[in-house]
Amino acid sequence: MLRSAKSLRDYHIRATDGNVGRVKDFFFDEQEWLIRYVVVDTSEWLAGRTVLLVPDILGSPTAEGKILPVDLTREQVRNSPDVDTEKPVSRQNEFDLFDYYGWSPYWGGGQAAISRGGDPNLRNMREVAGYSIAALDGKVGHVEDFILSDEEWIVRYLVVNAGAWLSGKRVLVSPEWVREILWRDRTVLLELAREEIRNSPAYDPNQPVNRQDEVRLYDFYGRPRYWN
Repeated sequence: MLRSAKSLRDYHIRATDGNVGRVKDFFFDEQEWLIRYVVVDTSEWLAGRTVLLVPDILGSPTAEGKILPVDLTREQVRNSPDVDTEKPVSRQNEFDLFDYYGWSPYWGGGQAAISRGGDPNLRNMREVAGYSIAALDGKVGHVEDFILSDEEWIVRYLVVNAGAWLSGKRVLVSPEWVREILWRDRTVLLELAREEIRNSPAYDPNQPVNRQDEVRLYDFYGRPRYWN
């Protein structure tokens, strides 16, 4: 199912023996647009702590009660490595986390990869929300939200708020249509023209994105559908 990242914030993270916190944010891989971590605020239980959890252990979100189950115990979460999520997540942070839980690193190479690590290309969604969006021929608005698949935990769309230019019209843009992200300039460059975006199907944040909406969007742009 496709869900907005904003709609998942504050979902209760439920371990096998009780709640451990709430969804605060997501870290995604800027190269592959995959969700790498859920940032969990545990302050209701463990004062002053946030923890990172990988999507592999997440169950299906339940709208009733706003529950996101995880295949962990509260004690496992309590003893997990400290990570300052207000700073960039280093490869060492990731190795410590994966080593503690016994997870297989997604980057491969185990601890030997740390020396080659550098920037793991992780970005948090709260930071990128608000970035300017520029088409091939000028600015068109800003990033307002992201649409995620809760099965693959991949970013399927950026929600673009066209602001004053189109009276606040919102549209969806696939990451495949992103040409480049200028991190220092806080700008997302699209390989689309302003006129295309002006006429593209509108997105209603109060309605879930279904396959019919996706077909209409891809047909409008004449782009190959990812599900094919």
